[in-house]
Amino acid sequence: MPQHMKGRRLGPDPNATLYVFKVALAGQKRIWRRIAVRSDQTLDDLHAAIFRAFDRFDEHLYSFFLLLPSGARGRAAPRDKVEYTSPVMIEEAERLAEHPVHNAGITTIGSLGLLAGRALRYLFDFGDEWWHDITVEQIDDKPGPWRYPKVIEKHGASPAQYPDPEEDEG
Repeated sequence: MPQHMKGRRLGPDPNATLYVFKVALAGQKRIWRRIAVRSDQTLDDLHAAIFRAFDRFDEHLYSFFLLLPSGARGRAAPRDKVEYTSPVMIEEAERLAEHPVHNAGITTIGSLGLLAGRALRYLFDFGDEWWHDITVEQIDDKPGPWRYPKVIEKHGASPAQYPDPEEDEG
């Protein structure tokens, strides 16, 4: 069995809850997607939904960052984070990172202990650095009968995955 499949449940968990995330492009807050994901699905499943929701076509490595509160005001510093990375990157990331790194392919949404209002960061494509701000908007008791992850709302047009180089020169 491939490493990224170990520990994965073969069927949906009948006790799963539903998480609704707002995923916004960092620096372009008017461009966002609302995505529903079951608690028994993985961060890799959420990545796939974000990939499709923002009309991307070329896969790249990615990581999610769970920011840990620090200080009296509960703000998170970059060094106070836990990283969940692409299954194909996990061995190298564990060796190079100065903070905890976990496999997004086996980390379920429900295992993160997220509450409504909690924020995460998501980085797609380590070269072009598409940063996203993710907020847990709500957690419902039971998912509906639909297939998840499910994009439930889109706002703003997706920018091109690769900006036109001629536009940068002008």
